[in-house]
Amino acid sequence: MSNPNPIPNIPESTWSRPIGLGWENPYTVRYDCNLDDGPWHGMPLGGLGAGCIGRSSRGEFNLWHLDGGEHIFRHLPACQFSVFEEINGQKKAYSLCTESPEDGSLSAWNWYPKTTNSSEKTGTYHALYPRSWFVYENVFSTQLSCEQFSPIWANNYQESSYPIAIFEWTAHNPTDEPITLSILLTWENTIGWFTNTLASPKVRVREDGSPTYEYKPRWGDSTGSVNRLVEDFHRIGCLMTRLSTHEQVQEGDGQMAIATITNPAVEVYYQTRWNPTGSGEEIWQYFAEDGTLLDQESEHPAKEGERIAVGLAVKFTIRPGKTRKIPFYLTWDLPVTTFASGINYYRRYTDFFGRNGRNAWSMVRTAMKHSDTWREQIEAWQNPILQRQDLPNWFKMALFNELYLLTDGGAIWSAADERDPFGQFGVLECLDYCWYESLDVRLYGSFSLLMLWPELEKSILIAYSRAISQGDNTLKIIGYNQAPAIRKAVGATPHDLGAPNEHPWEKTNYTSYQDCNLWKDLPSDFVLQVYRDFLFTGATDYDFLKECWSASVETLHYLKTFDLDQDSIPENSGAPDQTFDDWRLQGISAYCGGLWLAALEAVIAIGQTLEKAGLSESVQPSPDAVIPTYQNWLETAKPLYQETLWNGEYYRLDSGSGSDVVMADQLCGQFYAKLLELPDIVPAECTILALKTIYNSCFKKFHNGRLGAANGLRPNGEPVNPKETHPLEVWTGINFGLAAFFIQMGMKAEALELTEVVVQQIYEHGLQFRTPEAITAVGTFRACHYLRAMAIWAIYDQLK
Repeated sequence: MSNPNPIPNIPESTWSRPIGLGWENPYTVRYDCNLDDGPWHGMPLGGLGAGCIGRSSRGEFNLWHLDGGEHIFRHLPACQFSVFEEINGQKKAYSLCTESPEDGSLSAWNWYPKTTNSSEKTGTYHALYPRSWFVYENVFSTQLSCEQFSPIWANNYQESSYPIAIFEWTAHNPTDEPITLSILLTWENTIGWFTNTLASPKVRVREDGSPTYEYKPRWGDSTGSVNRLVEDFHRIGCLMTRLSTHEQVQEGDGQMAIATITNPAVEVYYQTRWNPTGSGEEIWQYFAEDGTLLDQESEHPAKEGERIAVGLAVKFTIRPGKTRKIPFYLTWDLPVTTFASGINYYRRYTDFFGRNGRNAWSMVRTAMKHSDTWREQIEAWQNPILQRQDLPNWFKMALFNELYLLTDGGAIWSAADERDPFGQFGVLECLDYCWYESLDVRLYGSFSLLMLWPELEKSILIAYSRAISQGDNTLKIIGYNQAPAIRKAVGATPHDLGAPNEHPWEKTNYTSYQDCNLWKDLPSDFVLQVYRDFLFTGATDYDFLKECWSASVETLHYLKTFDLDQDSIPENSGAPDQTFDDWRLQGISAYCGGLWLAALEAVIAIGQTLEKAGLSESVQPSPDAVIPTYQNWLETAKPLYQETLWNGEYYRLDSGSGSDVVMADQLCGQFYAKLLELPDIVPAECTILALKTIYNSCFKKFHNGRLGAANGLRPNGEPVNPKETHPLEVWTGINFGLAAFFIQMGMKAEALELTEVVVQQIYEHGLQFRTPEAITAVGTFRACHYLRAMAIWAIYDQLK
């Protein structure tokens, strides 16, 4: 009996793109010193903090984030699926990437035809993180599709860490004749490639003032690589490893495996050693002839200068009207991440698979046993959102797909220990600004982690809490003015949790464009996130509040030292000293001042919570000793903020510059106060008027509302200075945060209008799965793979 719907049930709200179809005018990078890999990005495969591999809509595997915190974007042609089909004696075979290798390798292979604007569509790529699909059309007689995913779902702290990718092929015969198919997975042995060859990489300052360091991986060095066949009950596969002289596993050491299932209805063929840099004829001549391989097995190590690959093919015949599913599995076991020399961490998944780097096949067995259940868990998590009729499909698409960064954003997730029972987690601010969990950015971007993996979210704030009382008097040169400054002042909230070339979580404040010890928003950001995370996780985790209490007190008192005129509001100094770090605010500012007021309310609420729980004596200082001080500051500061900055239509940028600019994010503090059910820091009617002014001046009058809200424009929509950088950029995460604020204040239509425009800019202009911090009106972007864009989950929180 014919299957009426052989193609897997692909949700309506995926991002989709014809296979191989390019972009006429994709966004390009704004500054040459920033990263621009081009638009061919697809959904990444791999667990959180386990390293990931990305595959684009033209079918190539091209993103290799397998060394913690490091970025490699290169097409590796030998890593590929290929399909052989025979019907009525007619044969065809294609490798399922639309681009042949630029270096001339694999010249014997036949590459899949791509869709062009003038040609028939050859298929469609769909993505809804953590699942994606290729549906192949108009090339094979078979109706053929492949679903790929990793076991990631909310509130899961085990499987979500696994370095596993599942590929489930569905083949349906819609004809009246039997069809013989063979699906081939080839893979190159890359073990040992993903580690820095430079023991002490040099740090330099780029032209934009931000630090970066040298990275030279062992890409292409396969000396000593070994492949072997594994047959295990109904499982068969190829295991790739590398001979090592180390007693203990080093970074880059380990295994990879590809595998499939055997049964009487299929024939499985293998080749455990072939040359991926040659013509590929040794594989292709047999596969293209009849869908087979030679079943050759060799465990000879690769010689110096030699590279080796494996192949696994599943051949079967489908009768008319019938459907067959064929699974493939890809696993990797690279258990160690090295930061600075001698600073080694085991990845989180090693808590479940061991730390010896020889567990790739154990992962295969686990995946074969549980992959169907994993997919059900993903669906159970996503379906309540996907089935909501009040949410448009474009929003549901972006909501899930923006989570890609938790996999591919240089994510690290360490093994658990007594101090950190869920391990420690971190995502880079972005690949250009290569340091972890920038606190000002995660004020917006952390809503996703908070709502989906709250224990990881809290672990990050605990790391900040531990860092606040620490100091580092090492001098460094500040990028924007070339002045010397100490790295970390005692009591200051650090800007970030460090970089992959040093010691994340322990050595903070890596960035050096500005002196982070002078920032006027970071202490407030920390306190607000602490109280937010306590409330959002049930308001019962008093251990978390206790652990963050003394740091909250210490850092707010540190921030108060910038209140030079003792009016109870710290002043901005005219330097880049807040998240809009190219924008020099002076005096009392709407942005930092509002966050300060909200943070005072939050720290009072934290102290009162500890008192009510009878925990006053277990923390230092005692809440009753400091709450009166905060109340006095708040009582003085709140009316001063209103009197100084409110102009009848919006809150002035600051008290010292004389600027009439309308700042899009002027009332972030009020958004947070209301979010945390604290008293308003400004009158509600002023909030509404300010948001309407922002909507009109920064959004609708800026290129007719086609791009999103610019950070700062005059009331008439004109720029203060056409050559300015940050004020004239549309920041994706700020726009999502602003949209959440709109909804909070009853402006849902405006919120969805703004959000849709920004989502369109990302997903229609080649920015998918590399969402930038900023876009401009001339089709450029800055800082791709950016953390703040996950603020789209703040919108969902307001829509719940």
